[in-house]
Amino acid sequence: MQIPLVGVLAQSTRGNLVDLDVSPAWWVGLVVAIAVMLAADLYRHRDDHEPTPREAALETAGWVSIGLGFSVVVFLGFGNDGGAAFGEYLSGYLIEKSLSIDNVFVWAILFSTMKIPLKYQHRVLFWGIFGALLLRLLFILVGSALISRFSWLLIVFGAFLVFTGIRIVRHREGESGPSSSTGLGLLRRLMPVSQDFDGHNFFTRINGKRAATPLLAALVVIEFTDVIFALDSVPAVLAVSNEPFIVFASNAFAILGLRAMYFLLANARQRFHYLSQALGGILVFVGIKMATSEWVHINTFLSLGVIVLMLAVAVVLSELKSRRIGRFQ
Repeated sequence: MQIPLVGVLAQSTRGNLVDLDVSPAWWVGLVVAIAVMLAADLYRHRDDHEPTPREAALETAGWVSIGLGFSVVVFLGFGNDGGAAFGEYLSGYLIEKSLSIDNVFVWAILFSTMKIPLKYQHRVLFWGIFGALLLRLLFILVGSALISRFSWLLIVFGAFLVFTGIRIVRHREGESGPSSSTGLGLLRRLMPVSQDFDGHNFFTRINGKRAATPLLAALVVIEFTDVIFALDSVPAVLAVSNEPFIVFASNAFAILGLRAMYFLLANARQRFHYLSQALGGILVFVGIKMATSEWVHINTFLSLGVIVLMLAVAVVLSELKSRRIGRFQ
């Protein structure tokens, strides 16, 4: 008998999260779906063209639709546990998507600093996203295993998220600087780095010797910064689900559309005046939820509502401030 959705809401807490019976077929299906979407996206952008705002908007809408559509698959596919899995997936997807917005702006700074032509940026981001998927899978599997074995790590991860959230609210400028210099430093220890581009190639030759092009340098820096962002976002999603499949699926579908979102939002950071406050608030909230989950059980759909409310308030206040600034210019 199907459990009514209202009844599932009461069960969906960190202290009583539903244990899903995820068969290998689900993992195979997810990996195949991701591979097909990556291949289709790479084929579509094979000509290194500069995406137009309209193209970026349509692609962003398409990726968001796919991500949200998968929540329906989760709801229908897990039977009696579908409602709880649905809530956990949506919460994880929204957390990862909202935290990734700041990642988009960091990319914009990196590409501008490293003078990467717009027509080559999609290629760098494609392989950056591919690497991020593998990295997130590793982090999620290790994090889930550690939490299931050592429950006290919930408090450690929760405290880390609270600290990170407060840091984001207080100061976020210049985060890409250390990552950029460290990433480039690591690459230069391995091989020479050319100052010139060789089409969209990641490697070239200087005086007969193999060398990295600026595109590979940008890719290394992006992967390095994603490690930093994953340290924030993976524990945040683990706060709303302890099922590796749900956590990875929500992460994967959230970051798959980041390339299109980057071309849509890269130059709009000045309009998101209260983004840092919202993202910091989300991390503080899920950190408290994770750290206190052994004693206080916060409903997954209540968590989802709090996250949506924080983002909505930030967007509304940002838009009001932009209009006020526009009137005085």
